[in-house]
Amino acid sequence: MIILVVFLAIAFIVISSTWFKLHPLAGLLLAAIGVGIFAGLPIDKLAETIGKGFGELMSKIGLMVILGCVIGSILDKSGAAIKVADIILKLFGEKYPAFAMSVIGAIVGIPVFCDSGFIILSKLNKIVAKKVNRPLGTIAIALSGGLFATHTLVPPTPGPLSAAGNLNLTDSVGLVILVGLVVSIPSLFVSTWFAQKFASNLEIIEDKEVEISEVESSNLQAWKAFMPILLPIFLIAFASFAKISHVFSQDVLHWLSFLGSPLVSFLLAIGFSYTLFPEKPAEKLLACFKSGIEHCGTTLVLVGAGGAFGAILKETALKDMISNWLLVNQTSGLMFLVIAFLVAAFFKTAQGSTTTSMVLTSGILAPLASTVGFSEPLDLTLLVMAVGSGAMTVSHANDAWFWVVSQFTGLNQRDAYRTHTLLSGLQGIISLIVVCLIYLIC
Repeated sequence: MIILVVFLAIAFIVISSTWFKLHPLAGLLLAAIGVGIFAGLPIDKLAETIGKGFGELMSKIGLMVILGCVIGSILDKSGAAIKVADIILKLFGEKYPAFAMSVIGAIVGIPVFCDSGFIILSKLNKIVAKKVNRPLGTIAIALSGGLFATHTLVPPTPGPLSAAGNLNLTDSVGLVILVGLVVSIPSLFVSTWFAQKFASNLEIIEDKEVEISEVESSNLQAWKAFMPILLPIFLIAFASFAKISHVFSQDVLHWLSFLGSPLVSFLLAIGFSYTLFPEKPAEKLLACFKSGIEHCGTTLVLVGAGGAFGAILKETALKDMISNWLLVNQTSGLMFLVIAFLVAAFFKTAQGSTTTSMVLTSGILAPLASTVGFSEPLDLTLLVMAVGSGAMTVSHANDAWFWVVSQFTGLNQRDAYRTHTLLSGLQGIISLIVVCLIYLIC
């Protein structure tokens, strides 16, 4: 019964915002309340659980969104985004901007949350689209596909790293990274093709106050232009790999974790950006703060609402029901990978979080893996990949990633479903096919 209720709630979220033009915030909150009531959760605790879910997700991503918006404004107003775009287009050639953005996204998505990466690079999307005279939708969707592929499949992002830990692959993280890179490559080509084929005629909601700056950037040094983007990526990546390398002492790790947290790394990047403004830097940096903060309000509200819906689902009996079903039904190795994909896809579609989906699914499957012959590191790694493929499928209105891509690109909900959501599902299926092929070959 609860599974049917969840599916109906997801359908309500989609239909209410696209067909009936109900604000997504209202749709998400009503769906959360409805699921809570039908699942038999205590009525007097529903509002508290919704508020807690909203607050918990905001505490994790809220400041990242705000500071990421500020960095985007800095890239725009300093002319750094134009400089970065020029360099990227010289490297890849102006004929392949979508593939270039997909590759950039894949590289950035390894150490950095895809949400943060897209926010940082969103201004670059607009600059690249304008310079090569290509639709912004194509460039943005290609970037989102690249970010999502490695974020879901390649440690040290929390989803695949947590799944590897649940499946006792802590000492084989290098293998998980290698296989994750292999599995994610076809997804990059798929996202590039999809963006060029289906995202070229999207209706973009223009923000009149976020015009692409025509700041002269020819005198700006290349390394300075890249630094607001690369500094947080480097700090986050170095801190993540330090944790799994077992080379540094605990005291050093504490400092690296501090400097490599999104909050601190973003603040350091903003502090460095003071040097990008040769004249009146303090005044211009203040203007960047004001501009960035003004244009992230709606995104923050919708991100929090998705967290509220997810919090309600965590209180239901979904996890126990799926775990019990798997214990009763024995299956083959290949079918086990498919089931892992389907379970992760269900959790992802139902509650929105890729990381939560991977943690829940890998936790359920861990005690069952050995019964179907999954004991070798490669087999367990492929199981992580199957779970990650499912955790891509699909990103929609209860997912913070959906709102980051749609709001920072200027997509309406209908177009976001037709492109971003559909692409996330396609990437998941393609990745699963690659995983199954590797399993059959090896």
